[in-house]
Amino acid sequence: MPDLADLFPGFDSHWIDGPAGRIFARSKGAGEPLILLHGFPQTMAMWHKIASALTEKHRVVLMDLRGYGWSAAPASEGGALYSKRAMGEDVVAVMEALGHARFAVAGHDRGARVAYRLALDHPGRVSKLALLDIIPTCEVWKNIAAGVQPAAHWAFLAQPAPRPEREIAAAPDVYFEGLMTKWAQVETFDPRAMAHYRAAWCDPSRIHAMCEDYRAGATIDRLQDESDLAAGARIQCPVLTINGDFFLTRSAGVAPVEIWKRTFAPQAQGVMVPNGHFVAEESPDETLAALQAFL
Repeated sequence: MPDLADLFPGFDSHWIDGPAGRIFARSKGAGEPLILLHGFPQTMAMWHKIASALTEKHRVVLMDLRGYGWSAAPASEGGALYSKRAMGEDVVAVMEALGHARFAVAGHDRGARVAYRLALDHPGRVSKLALLDIIPTCEVWKNIAAGVQPAAHWAFLAQPAPRPEREIAAAPDVYFEGLMTKWAQVETFDPRAMAHYRAAWCDPSRIHAMCEDYRAGATIDRLQDESDLAAGARIQCPVLTINGDFFLTRSAGVAPVEIWKRTFAPQAQGVMVPNGHFVAEESPDETLAALQAFL
């Protein structure tokens, strides 16, 4: 990795052994523990506009998900090592190593998928759950099958290896920045954060990991969601959904919080913020206010 700007000054750094390799984490603050989980195709750097403010009342932990950022990117086939259940075990390992058995979780995009799976699998560990700009994985695939939501990158990245890996590796900046520009309603991201993202997504092992993440989403994660819904499993802790007014709502046609209420979180409350998918970066003030009020 190149020399990159420290976007979290004053935060401690940690290398923590997880079930499939070392996880890189940062932490700061005191109070109720809160872990922040980033999304695709990013790293923990996506939280740089709001993490410090959250430390005023919380012990804030950030981590790079398995296969992203500075964390280990184990080789995998068919999404086996990148199911959200498996990635959730990394979260447990990180928080236990830092002394936290029970904690709040806020996740964006893929990190939010790890977060809600963790809440379903380990209800005693998650005290509060904030989900930024997602609906359940099984609902996304249902919308894709019904033609309500475009398959786009979901189907492309989930294709068998190595086709998507090879296509992306030919020009990773073009591919990933093209997606980010499409999903955002602001003109630019912080260039320091973009340097973090580029450094990670130009690594072939992390391109493979991101494809495996989506392969798991198309198979393992989807089946686990459908099985839990059929069994009546529900998230037990308070749930907040935060959604941009452009990304999911434009294609799904139903308010995301209503989808959560009829699936895994009947008690969910929802907040809409301006702009697109990257709510913590595009609308940091509104996202921070919503998280602070909920937490």
